[in-house]
Amino acid sequence: MIFKTAKINAFRTWGLLLTMMGMGLMVLGTAGIVFWGQAGKVIAGIGLVFGLITMMGSLGIYFWAGMLSTSAVQVQCPECGKLTKMLGKTDRCMFCKTVLTQDPAIANITADELEAKQGGPNHAPQSPESKA
Repeated sequence: MIFKTAKINAFRTWGLLLTMMGMGLMVLGTAGIVFWGQAGKVIAGIGLVFGLITMMGSLGIYFWAGMLSTSAVQVQCPECGKLTKMLGKTDRCMFCKTVLTQDPAIANITADELEAKQGGPNHAPQSPESKA
């Protein structure tokens, strides 16, 4: 896994990315008027519409992440001792990126063994007990 982060933080990162893309499209679209005058109004309209759609997508992702965050289970990280939220059976600490799990079946499996067992880099949880 290239970016090791908590699931909720990943959703928020995508929301931020869409916000920046939407604002960039709006600014670049409006810059079309500066560069091409009257002909640039079409480019400005297209940029503003696509920017607005991207910003609405960002709003949807932030809303979804907020709803997931309210129903997430809070656990105390064994490494840093801070309260963090978990989505699903496995997740990472939002602060120190330690892999956490609530599934006793995979509690003593290392991250590499679990990744090989599940066959993908996106599922690499490790229990807090195996780190201790």
